[in-house]
This record gives sequence, C-alpha cells and structure tokens, in this order.
Amino acid sequence: METGVKEVELRELWRRYKDQGDAAARERLVVAYSPMVKFVAGRLGAGLPSHVEDADLISYGLVGLIGAIERFEPERGIKFETFAMTRIRGSIIDELRSLDWVPRSVRSRAREIETAQAKLEHELQRAPTEAELADKLGMTEAELQNALLEIANSSVYALDELWTVSDSSGDQVSLLDTIADEGAADPQEALASNEVKDRLTEAIGSLPEREQLVVALYYYENLTLREIGEVLGVTESRVSQLHTKAVMRLKSHLQQT
Repeated sequence: METGVKEVELRELWRRYKDQGDAAARERLVVAYSPMVKFVAGRLGAGLPSHVEDADLISYGLVGLIGAIERFEPERGIKFETFAMTRIRGSIIDELRSLDWVPRSVRSRAREIETAQAKLEHELQRAPTEAELADKLGMTEAELQNALLEIANSSVYALDELWTVSDSSGDQVSLLDTIADEGAADPQEALASNEVKDRLTEAIGSLPEREQLVVALYYYENLTLREIGEVLGVTESRVSQLHTKAVMRLKSHLQQT
C-alpha cells in the first residue's frame, strides 16, 4: 500500500516511536498509513446499505490502525501493512456489529440458507444449483435471489474472516498474516499455514465455476463488484448474490473440515 512516505523515513519514524516513545512520530505514522484505512473502508462499504457513511467507516478503521501501530513489533519481520490490514478491517466490522443495524429477519434467513446449502451439499456431494436450493427452502428462485441480495447488502463478513484466530491480546488475526519470512520460519507455524492454504484451496475448488471466478476477481485481482459484473456480463447485484453464496459455501465447508 502506497503511503507517500519514503521507506527510510518510515524506518526512522518506527525507530523514534518504538525506541523513544516519540508521540510526534506515532502521529506521523498514523498519517503515513492512513490511505490503508480509506482502502479497507472503501472495500467494506461497497456492499453496505447507503445510510452507512464512508466517514464513519474511516473513523472506525483509524481506531484499528492506531491499535496496530501501538502493538506492531518491527523486529518480528512481519510487514506492517499485512499486520495492520486485518486489524483495520476487524475494527470496522466490530463497530458495525455493535450497532446491530442488520434486521433479525435477515440474520435468520442467512442461517436458513447456510443450513439448507450445507445439507444439500452433503446429500448431493456437490454444490446445489439455485433451483435445488430454492426448492429446499420452499421458495422460488427469484425469492432466493432477493434474499441473497438482502443478505449481501446487510452483511459485513467476507472471505478474509473465514480463517482467523485470536492472538494473546484477544484481537482476531488472520492465520495467513502469521506466516514468518523464509529467514525466520518456524516449522510448526509453516505447517499450520500450509494446512490453512490447503483447506482454503480445496474449499474454493469445490465452488461452482462462476463463484470461483467471483472470488478470484474480487479477492485476488481486487476488482470491484461493478467491474466483475462487466467481466461476467451480469449486473452488480447479481455479482453481489454470487459473492454472498460463495462466502456461505466456503464458511460451511471450512466449518465442516
């Protein structure tokens, strides 16, 4: 993530803050890494209702950024951007959840769809079609698509949240963020991270082809839902539905394994 501050300046700021407790250096680090907050807030805000203000998301994310700066240990060899992104995202999500703006009926419907999807996958030994899932739920395909869209517009979870653990401070940390560099790799951590990658690869491979493509374009190519819609030749809302289904399937698969 581009910070607009030269690497040598950042190293000096980190040294002054961590070694000397320089408050001015800490504030300069917050400013230098603030573009990360805007980036994460923009990604999360794309699927939220219009009444959720971007400024509020950025404010929640700044809390996570400040916490990341205070807890970051440069000597561990982990890139700060990787360390901070999860905390910024987590701070925004925690605050949104605390507001409890998602209707109870939407949460209930999401659980129903997840349960029906998991049962059908077990029975059919493959991903169910929308027609099969709708029939299992006792609704039409149009009603299912509307439900998925409603869930997508109310949901704040994403693929990144499906493989997290709590660190010693209680924060949710992505397992992928704990991978040490090659020069200081811990065999046990390497084994755990490889297991996570294998499970995730297997789970993504089990998705229908279109959902795999949405996951790849959104999480690996960093395309927006609108841009993915242009690639697939469908509407942005349809991409949102496909993304929601993919995350539900992955969540169910990872929980089962």
